[in-house]
Amino acid sequence: MKIAIIEDELLAVNYLRDLLDKQTIVPVTETVILRSKRQAIDFFENHSADLIFMDIHLGDGMSLEIFEHVELFTPIIFITAFDEYAMRVFRHFTIDYLLKPFEEEDLHKALQKFISIRSNFDPEPVLKSISTLRQPENPGKMNHFMVREGNKLKSIDEHQTAYFFASGKYLFLTTRDNKTYIYDDTIKDIIHKLNPGLFFKINRKFIINKTAIVEIIKHSSQKVELKLSPAPEINSDVFISKRQITECLNWIKS
Repeated sequence: MKIAIIEDELLAVNYLRDLLDKQTIVPVTETVILRSKRQAIDFFENHSADLIFMDIHLGDGMSLEIFEHVELFTPIIFITAFDEYAMRVFRHFTIDYLLKPFEEEDLHKALQKFISIRSNFDPEPVLKSISTLRQPENPGKMNHFMVREGNKLKSIDEHQTAYFFASGKYLFLTTRDNKTYIYDDTIKDIIHKLNPGLFFKINRKFIINKTAIVEIIKHSSQKVELKLSPAPEINSDVFISKRQITECLNWIKS
């Protein structure tokens, strides 16, 4: 089994490699060490691996930026000293998230999880389904959103999503069945990742799913209100920005 380690700290590389050499769960035939984001991008443009160990902070940037340059359908075990990225990494093919300093037992559990997934699923349909998830009708757009529910992570389909709304420093996602979750992104950034046939940014606070609109109230040519289902608990009166009215109404009709 070919393993890639994306890690810029030599001590961390050697520690992980020593643990991998001692374990018997995963037979390692080749180990590739990639010490930077640039090296990883160059490698995965032309090569592959069976399993990736990835640190998040590298000397030349964040390893998560690698996904902006290459498609990775390889299972990943993230190893980092920071816990605030847990929700973001599970948007990818993540097996586990190990916090430094981790013990040999933690690595064994992660490898056992990896083996369990490989043995219980035929890799071809799994990769095909992941490809479909990452490549929706509009290429490059997201059609599933990862949110936290208690101590678990949950994937929400774009058709289950009624709208995103910003309040204070946070972005929230509300589902068609009226459940609201904090979503790890900003309203300015996420609009570029969404299916434009389904979602529209109507003002500075709201991005709505077309199917969530139940009524359009035209108070005047410069004041158009949308009634949504479910109705927002915060900012219950939802108006289209004056500059967006014509474009938004055309989008609704299309």
